Amino acid sequence: MSGLDAFEIGHRADLGTYTFTPEAIIAFARKFDPQPFHLDEEAARHTMLGALCASGWHTTAVWMKKNIEYRDRWLAELEASGKQAPVMGPSPGFRNLKWLRPVYAGDTIRYFNTFLSARQRKTKPEWGIVELNSEGFNQNGEQVIAFDSAVLVRI
Repeated sequence: MSGLDAFEIGHRADLGTYTFTPEAIIAFARKFDPQPFHLDEEAARHTMLGALCASGWHTTAVWMKKNIEYRDRWLAELEASGKQAPVMGPSPGFRNLKWLRPVYAGDTIRYFNTFLSARQRKTKPEWGIVELNSEGFNQNGEQVIAFDSAVLVRI
């Protein structure tokens, strides 16, 4: 049995939600993206965004946290059901990152991964690669983030 067998192609995994508070937006921005529309509610009102909003990097970092939480739950469920859990490796990267709408203070984003393909690598054939589409939607159903990503999996 290959580690790739655990991935159901076409499955859309619900990674869960995260609510972006003003405090979290400002704290992230102070450390990583210190721009006025991420740092100060009053200053943000005078920008094209019109209100305090999260950095795109913040929305992406939260996806990563939700992705790892989902992965750990999924692997534990596989093991609990007697199935062999795949050995996960690092990600070789992502493509087509789009921040489609601002994520404002108070927005709750629901993140998803859809498994697109799973195949053995030509180089290092002891590893496979799983490709996925990752997305996030706000509480109004509007897409705010999208990108294609991948993860290495031991065969």
